Amino acid sequence: MFKGGMGNMGNLMKMAKQLQKQAEETKKEIEEMDFKGSAGGAVEVVVKGDGKLVSVKIDPEAVKEDVEILEDMIVVAANQAIEEANRKMEGEMKKITGGLGGLGGLL
Repeated sequence: MFKGGMGNMGNLMKMAKQLQKQAEETKKEIEEMDFKGSAGGAVEVVVKGDGKLVSVKIDPEAVKEDVEILEDMIVVAANQAIEEANRKMEGEMKKITGGLGGLGGLL
């Protein structure tokens, strides 16, 4: 069986719970952060870490251009901001778990 008996298993579970709590706190913090994306210098988008769109700013000169190009710039800027938020979340979770991939579903 396990060397050291159930004491080591209890310590492992305690550690897993602490990591889970830390991961949940970090996730909440990141979900409240703002992430910006931009495209062509004419569009700026802000999303929260949970992916919710907060704002879109469009240079008035861009409105005079082709609408399809403006639509594409909005999509590019939004995706850029969302990807930045996802990278931040992934990076912080790796720091917490040491790259253990969620401790087998515990986190």
